[in-house]
Amino acid sequence: MTIADIKKTTETKMDQSIAAFQNNLSRVRTGRANPALLDTILVDYYGSMVPLSQVANVSLIDARTISVQPWEKTMGAKIEKAIRESDLGLNPSSMGELIRVPMPAMSEERRKELTKVVRNEGENAKIAIRNLRRDANEAVKKLVKDKAASEDEQKRAEADVQKVTDKHIAEIDKLVAAKEQDIMAV
Repeated sequence: MTIADIKKTTETKMDQSIAAFQNNLSRVRTGRANPALLDTILVDYYGSMVPLSQVANVSLIDARTISVQPWEKTMGAKIEKAIRESDLGLNPSSMGELIRVPMPAMSEERRKELTKVVRNEGENAKIAIRNLRRDANEAVKKLVKDKAASEDEQKRAEADVQKVTDKHIAEIDKLVAAKEQDIMAV
């Protein structure tokens, strides 16, 4: 493995960490409705637990309401029960075959709790990025130790990896700030 390979894999893994972080952020509830909120809900489908998106069509009616359209009429009650029993604090209501899930307004206290959750997720993502930096630096040091690279190349590689790390950490900070602003908007 060369220094260029190490840099490339490290950057790819850091990009994947950012993508995973964005995915986690999409699950944090804001004041607005978002179909991704229901992604984690599992529904009993003939004895096995399956994600809600596999038994129903999830979409938005308006900014504060999610609609869930079961593909089978018999699944309506089970879907409603699964949403109600989830830890999201949602109260679905059935309108014929359509299930409406209104987003309740969040209190100031709940908004502050969610910003703490977002900051914590951000910190975890930064830790993952820093761990990738450490792994890359160790791989470069191993190349120098095995006489496959010079110490000058090591210094340059470590500086490049640090630049990539700084870029990704700045990206995480930007995402955290945007999500906090989204949560605190009334």
